[in-house]
Formats: sequence, structure tokens, C-alpha cells
Amino acid sequence: MKSFVISVAAVGCIATAAFAADIEPTAVSYEDGAVSQSLSGQPGDAANGRLIVGDKGQGNCVACHQVSDLADVPFQGEIGPMLDGAGDRWTEAELRGIVSNAKIMFEDSMMPAFYKTEGFIRPGNAYTGKAADDTFGPLLSAQQIEDVVAYLTTLKD
Repeated sequence: MKSFVISVAAVGCIATAAFAADIEPTAVSYEDGAVSQSLSGQPGDAANGRLIVGDKGQGNCVACHQVSDLADVPFQGEIGPMLDGAGDRWTEAELRGIVSNAKIMFEDSMMPAFYKTEGFIRPGNAYTGKAADDTFGPLLSAQQIEDVVAYLTTLKD
């Protein structure tokens, strides 16, 4: 009986580890622009998402969007829609799709795809003026996307 319990526990740990693996940017499944499955297999951290949205070195969402909750962040943009009420306007799956690659839902969007690694015309290597190398990755990690989505869902009217 003891070995059965250990075997079941081991299978449970392996299944949890497999479930928690990140979905690669090229394997994300969009349905009408929405992404229903978590990209990281882990819940998002809204507090960290708030930091990413307001950090000009990470998500830099405030370069184009205004967020009243981030009033302490200067020079917020007016190109994209105000993010106040984003949690009421869009579902979690829609927000995940928009942050991952807004162009799938909004074809003419100027918003960068934060979880994309292919299909670019001329990607660069950061701000070096050189072409991208083999280390070209998404702008945000799967967990960072989940954190941003968790924060955006808290923004209610």
C-alpha cells in the first residue's frame, strides 16, 4: 500500500510539473484573438503585473495607455485606450490574447506583440542597431504575461 501511495504521489508531481510548463510563443492557440489557456500554467500575480505595466523597462504599457491606478508613473500615453475598466471590457482570455499579440484581435493595432518570436520583418537586437541573433525571444515571459493579465482583470469601472 505504501508503494502505491508513493507512486500516485510521484505521478501527481510529474503531472503538475508538466502542466506548469510554459506554452511556447509559437504554440499559443488563439480563438477569435482570445487565449483561454494560461501560458505558464501558474496563476498571475496582480502586484507584479502592476509593476510590469508601469515599468518603462519591461512592459512599458504606460507609453501608450493611461492607467489611473498608476498615477505616480509620469508621461502616460494617449495612443491606446485607457486601461481603467479593462477587467470589465474584456475577459481574462481576451486580455491574455491582447497582451500576447493584439494584432490577432485588432488587425490594425499598433500595440507590440509581447509574446511572439516569429513573423517579424526586421527584428533588431535590443537597441544595438544589429540584427537579432539566435537568442531572440518574446518581450515578456509567459509568467509576466499572466501577471499583467491578472493586474488588468483588477481594473474595474
